[in-house]
Amino acid sequence: MGEAEMGKIAAMRGIQRLVASSGDFFHSIKGKIFILFAVTFLSIGVLAGLNYWSLSTVSQRLLLGEKYDDLLNNILEVRRYEKNYFFYNDAKSLSEGIVYLERINALAGELAEDMTMLAGSEQQKKFMDLLYHYDQAMRVLAKGGEAGQQTLRNLGKVLTEAADDIRRQKRERAHKALKQTHIMPVAFLSIFLLLMALVIKLISQGVLRPLGMVAAGTARVGRGDFSPIATGAEQLSEIASFIRAFNRMSHELAVNQEHLLQARKMAALGTFTAGIAHELNNPINNVLLSAEGLREDYKENIDADGQEMIDDIMQQAERASDIVRNLLDFSRTGHPASEGLCPAKVVESILNLLKNQVILSGVVLHADVPETLPDICGDLRSLQQIFMNLLLNAIQATPRGGTVSVCAHEADANMVAFDICDTGPGIPESIQEHIFEPFFSTKEVGKGTGLGLAVTYALVHRYEGQISVRSSLGQGAVFTVLLPRVGGCLQATGKE
Repeated sequence: MGEAEMGKIAAMRGIQRLVASSGDFFHSIKGKIFILFAVTFLSIGVLAGLNYWSLSTVSQRLLLGEKYDDLLNNILEVRRYEKNYFFYNDAKSLSEGIVYLERINALAGELAEDMTMLAGSEQQKKFMDLLYHYDQAMRVLAKGGEAGQQTLRNLGKVLTEAADDIRRQKRERAHKALKQTHIMPVAFLSIFLLLMALVIKLISQGVLRPLGMVAAGTARVGRGDFSPIATGAEQLSEIASFIRAFNRMSHELAVNQEHLLQARKMAALGTFTAGIAHELNNPINNVLLSAEGLREDYKENIDADGQEMIDDIMQQAERASDIVRNLLDFSRTGHPASEGLCPAKVVESILNLLKNQVILSGVVLHADVPETLPDICGDLRSLQQIFMNLLLNAIQATPRGGTVSVCAHEADANMVAFDICDTGPGIPESIQEHIFEPFFSTKEVGKGTGLGLAVTYALVHRYEGQISVRSSLGQGAVFTVLLPRVGGCLQATGKE
């Protein structure tokens, strides 16, 4: 790929980012307010410009109207001198009339363009022809020539009527322009009301309604209902982010509520089982000691059937002792003594203990725990018990030829994650939420105490860790254990 193509790709990505950011901006409260203010100022600017133009037009038309008034008044003045001449035979009146005719010609020249726009080129030309013929007739009389009195009067009359008609049209135009200026305040008010309606709609639908949904959601959370608030594409970006944050908070509260209930259940069961375990421990030890003494002291007098019965008594007593030991482990609370341990060495120690179990079960066991992982916080015996319980369950659930694996990686800056996977039949979703409860087991009667995962859960949480399961029928199961790194553990246990 050449530099030119890379440059084009970079430019296209920049444009895409710019389009995406601009889309987010215009879909936000800030963007909506910016648009409203921009439209407001633009509308005010346009209306102000139109108002200024309208007032300027009216002013010009009024000034031109005054000139049309002057034009008509001058024509009437000429007509007065015309009458004086005919009534009194006063030659001086003709001279004065010609002076006014020159003013009329000058005004007509100034108003020619406007007169054409106002009355049309034909009427303007007709007016100029009338003015020309009237002027010529007046000048002929002034030089002593002969001109028909009636003709001059007729020309003057038609010229006056034409000037008056043009002045009337100009006044009508001026009045129309004045009426148009009255529309501007109404337009200003209409746009202001429209913008206020848009602002109210934005605040009501874009802000108040979602906040009302959040308030209702808060009330539901207070009642123990952690259902999320629905988000829509039409919501403003800030509100949508706020609702997503609220939904995340509700989800975390729901998860923490479940953990809290589980912890309370564990604490109650722990107190109960601790008392039972202590009461059962001494009788079980006495049974074991008695059976062992019976086998040693009367070995020669006991036949094979009796020896088998004594062995069965000792096996069942040892099983009962294991149950009591698990009960005591489950009932322990508080932070145990801990130290920094290498995850790879912890897992390796467990694999060494499980070699025979793996061979007998016929499964393949894989481990991928890098030695470069940071040390985790814990007690070796407790961590061995955690991974022993999980791996034994995985091995027992996996058919011959199946695979069990344990992998580890850094989950985040404070945690190391361990994934124990198997290719067994999987765990139904309906019972996954119960598998960490004490005395819950999917094994056959007599093959499990139902305390292994409960003890594992208690030990993991004792170290401020987390444990979870993912499984589908026919696809095996994955148990994930999160344990704190040394720094996080020291902070959690209050050590330095």
